[in-house]
Amino acid sequence: MNTRDHAARMLGWRLKQAGLPTPELDARLLMRGVTGASEIEMIREPGAFITAAEEAVLASFEARRLAGEPVARILGRREFWGLEFAVTPAVLDPRPDSETLVAAALDLLRGIEAPRILDLGTGSGCLLLAVLHERADARGLGVDISADALAVAQRNAVDLGLVPRAEFLQADWTAGVAGLFDLVISNPPYIASADIAALDRDVRDHDPRRALDGGADGLDAYRALALALPPVLKPGGHAVIELGIGQAAAVAALFEAAGFATTRTVADLAGVPRVLVAGLAPAKRRKG
Repeated sequence: MNTRDHAARMLGWRLKQAGLPTPELDARLLMRGVTGASEIEMIREPGAFITAAEEAVLASFEARRLAGEPVARILGRREFWGLEFAVTPAVLDPRPDSETLVAAALDLLRGIEAPRILDLGTGSGCLLLAVLHERADARGLGVDISADALAVAQRNAVDLGLVPRAEFLQADWTAGVAGLFDLVISNPPYIASADIAALDRDVRDHDPRRALDGGADGLDAYRALALALPPVLKPGGHAVIELGIGQAAAVAALFEAAGFATTRTVADLAGVPRVLVAGLAPAKRRKG
């Protein structure tokens, strides 16, 4: 009979031999998924034994990881902004880069009482729900064209205790959205269609194509958002939009042409311009 620690170390070694980028972390996360042990329990009880049934499940997880399936897909959950989110094939796997949007959103909401937030293309709901978790006075609406994605977002809202402050709507961008919002947040599809085949297999083979494909130049969703957002933003409101690498200048130009008064970018931890912050001036809103 194997111990948790030994089985995790051996799994990590095999994943490393296969050339996977984070083998030890993957191994520990898979072991925790199999046994239900927390990271603290893994550290405190390295000699705890795993059962034959758990070894069999771990072996199946290993085969899936070696085949390129992401750990979050195998376990059906992902940690984001210190919270745990359910993920399914219907939604993007939340990634650390997107936490930059949450930080930027929270910064913009300082001093605004009881803000109302709109999340377009909500997917798992991770962006909206992370902001609502930090701002107990906020309410938000998550919109997605996929009913399956919205079911995941609703489940996450329930699990995090954020109902009824989080509501969800099936729609194409802002179609059918009522009222005005202090802030809009979105991680739209932004990969050029021809580039999808060259993505890492973790993304290409497991994230929903609709959530990746930004059209011929990767900018289709940005064009739609730039035009759709001014009518749903309060005067002086802001949009916080995730960017693909190298897209900052083109996306800023689209938003400025649509009437946004200010634009700036926020870099992620790797120094990549990851977020466009676009501000709508009161004068621009009145002219609309």
